[in-house]
Amino acid sequence: MISYRATAAADLNRVTSWVVTEPVGWIRADRYVAELAEGMYRPEWTWIAEHDGRVVGRALWWGSKAGLHPVALDCLDVDPAVGNRAAVAAELIRAALAGFPEPVQYEIKVAGGWREHPATSAAMEWRRAAAHAAGLTREVERLQFEWAPADGLPPAAGRLQFAKASDEEFLAVFKRIAEGSLDAQTRANVVAKGVDATAREEMDFYLRAPGKREWWRIAYTREGEVAGMAIPSATPYNVNVGYLGVVPEFRGRGYVDEVLTEITRLHAANGESRITATTDLGNAPMAAAFGRVGYRNTEIRINLSNDIEP
Repeated sequence: MISYRATAAADLNRVTSWVVTEPVGWIRADRYVAELAEGMYRPEWTWIAEHDGRVVGRALWWGSKAGLHPVALDCLDVDPAVGNRAAVAAELIRAALAGFPEPVQYEIKVAGGWREHPATSAAMEWRRAAAHAAGLTREVERLQFEWAPADGLPPAAGRLQFAKASDEEFLAVFKRIAEGSLDAQTRANVVAKGVDATAREEMDFYLRAPGKREWWRIAYTREGEVAGMAIPSATPYNVNVGYLGVVPEFRGRGYVDEVLTEITRLHAANGESRITATTDLGNAPMAAAFGRVGYRNTEIRINLSNDIEP
């Protein structure tokens, strides 16, 4: 019989000795230990499946240093010897979810073209089946992009001007950009909470992120009209594009390239050697903009969550 429980400090070696051999992203021991010390992984957020005293599965949940609950499942694996890996993994997720009051997500990272590679596809499919069975049924496929100086610094086109602004001004632009957004998470939040609450939550998220508030810019046309905004940001690991958008009346004019260029140039001016970004597979205009500005698609991420469907 397989049992499921959160770990204790005494389980550390059993957790960190685990190695994932399939072609999916996973958390190695050094990173787990380092972030455990910072409170982003915690024993009570780390779940294991045991059979006859042996660890046969693990689920590593991640959260912010100040968080009361985790927000993401970073790593899920089950020993093939158990037979039905998806069933064991689903129980492992369910056991953890019983104590998590807020929506969470599970992001499976694979290389591009994963559907054409049998080993990668198989590794993806049993994990996806487990997540769906456990209630993480909202699925979005996202493209991970990356820029480095060797990719070339995009020139500033000059059609837009960028300036700092107050929180109130940024909040107003967040609201405008949420209208008709192609981003799956924004659409889901608008349906569930309305535009005002969605804008406030998105803005609060970036205010709490490791990026600096002084980086934020509002984009204006030459006539002084608000066209959109650029929010360069960061994670605990590297700088990223953060949030950008164009207000509805100015979409379709190529302004998104200029907003993305502004973010890229700001990070580059700060000496950054790597900028990351993500967008939904279904947001074709944004994906195309990344390509035009010089970003490379480096990874696919399948995001599974238990929040409300759009």
